[in-house]
Amino acid sequence: QLQLVESGGGLVQPGGSLRLSCTASGDHLGNYAVAWFRQTPGKTREGVSCVSRTALYTNYANDAWGRFTISRDNAKNSVYLQMNNLESHDAGVYFCAAGGCPRTGPIMAPPGTVDAWGRGTQVTVSS
Repeated sequence: QLQLVESGGGLVQPGGSLRLSCTASGDHLGNYAVAWFRQTPGKTREGVSCVSRTALYTNYANDAWGRFTISRDNAKNSVYLQMNNLESHDAGVYFCAAGGCPRTGPIMAPPGTVDAWGRGTQVTVSS
């Protein structure tokens, strides 16, 4: 059974950077597209970025374009999210999910489309 663990969150000042990791066990992550979602209090989980199984394509939310980069290393069973020039609205709990990745349009996780979720890693952006 696929299990995902996120890491790399923390406290960073506005304008700073963080690199999140999503590491899988129990199955080969290369069998799945992977997406990153962010959740803040009182809001639904929103898609930030995703990558196809072989990294043939990636997709980003509008506010992530040009600042975030998603990548994967299937040999290490891991997916990464490099986040640069962080802003206060980027704060939240970041989850990775194995499932689908649309080539364009919003990144969502309708019921039945996600094979596994991680437990999340907290990102705090504050001076």
